[in-house]
Amino acid sequence: MANHKSSLKRIKTNEKKKILNRYKAKTMRNAVKKLRGTTDKTEAAAMLPKVISMLDKNVKVSIIHKNKSANLKSKLTKKVNSL
Repeated sequence: MANHKSSLKRIKTNEKKKILNRYKAKTMRNAVKKLRGTTDKTEAAAMLPKVISMLDKNVKVSIIHKNKSANLKSKLTKKVNSL
């Protein structure tokens, strides 16, 4: 058990951040899956900037690595262009 008041506070804030990070990561994965499953070009083209923005925001707060984001953006853009 934590001995200091500040370590108790840190445990609480870490738990809150963990929940928020999980939510953001899961939301991002669902958006990527939805974009991959789309067969309509206009719908996919409309979704692509939103998904890319979501990826960039998750990189900014270190939820995913910047190279993973770059790979996903590249593959998704290629998929949308091939429709």
